[in-house]
Amino acid sequence: MSKVLVVMYSYTGTCRRLAQLLCSQQGWPMAEITEVSPRSGVLGTWRCLVDSWLRRSPAIRYVGPPPNEFDAVVLVAPIWAYRLASPMRSFVASRHGQLPDVAVVSVMGSRGAPNAVAEIGRLIGGSPILSTAFTTREVEDGSYAAQLQAFGTAVHTAEDTQAVVRPSIWSPQAV
Repeated sequence: MSKVLVVMYSYTGTCRRLAQLLCSQQGWPMAEITEVSPRSGVLGTWRCLVDSWLRRSPAIRYVGPPPNEFDAVVLVAPIWAYRLASPMRSFVASRHGQLPDVAVVSVMGSRGAPNAVAEIGRLIGGSPILSTAFTTREVEDGSYAAQLQAFGTAVHTAEDTQAVVRPSIWSPQAV
């Protein structure tokens, strides 16, 4: 059985709720990214947009176990202005060498998840093993729960399948 860590950043609490449900469904531990300079009010929202447009990487704090102690890491992050939220960008950029297989869950108003997945892929130097996205509305009304559970199961399956390595003598091509 593979070990999976959920790493989340949440500005409004929506990603936190999603990550908590994923962790409770799958029995995975959760780690959190926070900002050194928290955002609040209208200026905080404005900073979110500007940081996203300019692809800034703000100073962050990470509270959780070392990601390299796990087989996979599921990143849960919001989309800001059709891009990856800047605190998650900071995390991935600063720890890309410590990240094992990466899966991505995006939470957005309506669009932008493919942009975030592509950016994470550029930062880690390869494609995430799986990705999915939910709208804020889906998280708020709870309609995402079954799809989130299926995503968690898919991450387990992907990791367990990669862990099975047959010796070449068992391979049909070796005969």
